[in-house]
Amino acid sequence: MSQVEDNPQLETSSQAVRPTAASSIVVPTSDIARQRCRIADLEEKLQVLESGHAVKQRETNYFMSQGQAIRRLITLYDSLEDLINENDRRCNIEGDDDDVTPDQDRVHTRYIVLNNVLPWFHSKTSDMEYGDYTHMLKKLRQGADGARGDDTSKLKTLIPDWINREWKPDPPVDPEDKHCRGFTNDACGRLLCPTELDWNNPTVRAGIRDRTDGHIVMEMSWPVFLYAGYTADQDNLEEGLFKSKILVQAFKAIFTSPSSAKEVAGDGDAANIIENNRHANKDVSGKKVKTLVAQIIKMYKVSPRSIAYVSCQLRFALSSVTSWWSVDGDFDYIQFWCNIVDFFERPPGQIAQRNVDRLLVWWTSHRAELSGAAKARMSVNALAMQRARLDNTQFDSE
Repeated sequence: MSQVEDNPQLETSSQAVRPTAASSIVVPTSDIARQRCRIADLEEKLQVLESGHAVKQRETNYFMSQGQAIRRLITLYDSLEDLINENDRRCNIEGDDDDVTPDQDRVHTRYIVLNNVLPWFHSKTSDMEYGDYTHMLKKLRQGADGARGDDTSKLKTLIPDWINREWKPDPPVDPEDKHCRGFTNDACGRLLCPTELDWNNPTVRAGIRDRTDGHIVMEMSWPVFLYAGYTADQDNLEEGLFKSKILVQAFKAIFTSPSSAKEVAGDGDAANIIENNRHANKDVSGKKVKTLVAQIIKMYKVSPRSIAYVSCQLRFALSSVTSWWSVDGDFDYIQFWCNIVDFFERPPGQIAQRNVDRLLVWWTSHRAELSGAAKARMSVNALAMQRARLDNTQFDSE
């Protein structure tokens, strides 16, 4: 018998220590080391997930920020889906659409304005997956409606202060309680009164409050608060329209800052509304200040739709209605907005177009109102004068 056969215990032992093919490539590690590697792997995966979430969050914030322009510069009430659907409908029509209605034409114009205000919108919606597309529309809508709500809240408290300072009503307009505004309040009622009616007439005031025949206040009447001096020439209703002090104040409060609204001295002071505040990112001490709405939505000049938007917001702030509705009694805000936009964008002829152009210049121009003294105080001119004085002083001393 062999030695191996004589000693079976030796054979068993030798087999136990012989390495297998699988175990020969394993390097023994401790449990702690393996756990450390697993943690590092999970942290890496978490970082990737957080990075993707951060990108998604930045995109969401961007859409909501861009949405702030929709109600202010594009449309007061339409949904984005309505604008897109009208454009798609026209794309599917072969040849001319002879049956297009004026309302459809207006909706399509709003889609064009949408793409002018948000130049990326059309191409981005064409390339997006459906889920991303609906997410984008949702966030744009939230930004739009949120901005409108912010503007409504802002004017709710500012309007009473302006009215109480200028008209000193007794009792004063309550900044918190809207129920005391509207036609029940003499100061607010005077501003809301249609220009063709005389608020000073007790019969007219009673008729408006009681909604009697001939005194129904509708969107087809221009309210007094739109006019310079809060009065209109019935033989020339275009004179002074959209030039009132309170309208300019409301515009500045929404698009620049509430403090800038205090700088409106009187009727005719609309110039420099945007440009004066366009680069106002720091105060005199160099400290950063809040970014202006006009900067956020890249609004570099006053547009007809921005005037229409502020007019609706101002009308709502003067009213006694506490929640935003498209219809207030007999007054339709949607049609009111359309009336203002049509006044600017659909003039009946060349003379009317020229008057509209002049009115927009009145709102937007940032140079015409600057006096010689104001220009002299500007740093470029001030530096030039200082350098000239130094030269003159040196010349005189020699």
